[in-house]
Amino acid sequence: MTPRMTLTVTTALILDALSRGHRYGFEIMDVTGLPSGTVYPALRRLESFGHVVSDWEEEGAATKEGRPARRYYTLSGEGEMVLAEGRRRFPALGRWDAAFGGDVAPA
Repeated sequence: MTPRMTLTVTTALILDALSRGHRYGFEIMDVTGLPSGTVYPALRRLESFGHVVSDWEEEGAATKEGRPARRYYTLSGEGEMVLAEGRRRFPALGRWDAAFGGDVAPA
């Protein structure tokens, strides 16, 4: 089993955002209100612990839209287990996205 990083509200919030389909840094920043100086280091740590995996989009797709390539993140199986623990530890976590017009997370 991969070691787990310390589970904080911020870490759980980022994992929860990923589970709802928000897959790249700016999108996670938009839906959580967290600054880039929090989101990007957390994503790197989550990846180093094996809780998320990332993949760069093809440069051509980004160029066609006139922007830099995005690095897309997804939860790993281990990350899903950490998120489940986060939802147990931080019960309000499942309700944050409703404040941004999203759905309430499953229990």
